[in-house]
Amino acid sequence: MTVRTTERPDPEREDSRFAFFSKWRLSAPRGPEDPPGSGGIQAALDAIAAVWEREPWPSPGLLGYHLCTGEDGETLLHYSQWADEDAYETYVRDHRQTRVDEIDAAVPGIERLGIGRFQLYRSGTLDSDVRTPGCIVIVDIEFEGPDPDRQRAWVDTVFAALQDDPQLPRGGISSHFHLGTDGTRVLNYAEWESAQAHIAALEAPGRGIGSPTELWKRVQEYPGLKGSTVQRFRPAFSLVPG
Repeated sequence: MTVRTTERPDPEREDSRFAFFSKWRLSAPRGPEDPPGSGGIQAALDAIAAVWEREPWPSPGLLGYHLCTGEDGETLLHYSQWADEDAYETYVRDHRQTRVDEIDAAVPGIERLGIGRFQLYRSGTLDSDVRTPGCIVIVDIEFEGPDPDRQRAWVDTVFAALQDDPQLPRGGISSHFHLGTDGTRVLNYAEWESAQAHIAALEAPGRGIGSPTELWKRVQEYPGLKGSTVQRFRPAFSLVPG
């Protein structure tokens, strides 16, 4: 049995060994007055929910499947947590394609932008007040060539910069840094109180999030850093075993 819920996922759950992140682009037109998640994205969400709620939960190794809608009105974020890689590979072999085919039949024209395989490395709380995140910020960092030691060292430098920062931005709730298993990427799944809080933090003095300190400069100019992207999402719903 599959249950749909609006409860926030827990990136730090101890039984989650691997996280998979992927994005879909939905190109259905959306009017200027239409809210985010309308048009093609809403049709895709409805199709995903219909397929998953009708079918049995596909694997005990799948702990949760979480969906967020992009602020751009065209992007859908998929975030799934797995107990092990074998469970994921078995799902791909036995279940994935039939579900994809049914969703594609209901919502033609989905562009799949690739999938990344990650493991959680470090998490941190930015604000101790417990709040429900209204915005998920995905920061995707790419390095020049695989180097697991560099991945971890860069994340450790981020945490050192956060601890040294004289004034952390308001509205940030938590950050969860995942290391790509290919050794080239780091993905930060960051929870914010609202999109406006994240925008305000970006507009503060400095380059990006964080005060203009030497440690933040080291983060931004780290050797081997190739580039990064930042994208805001709104939580839609999660699918979990019933």
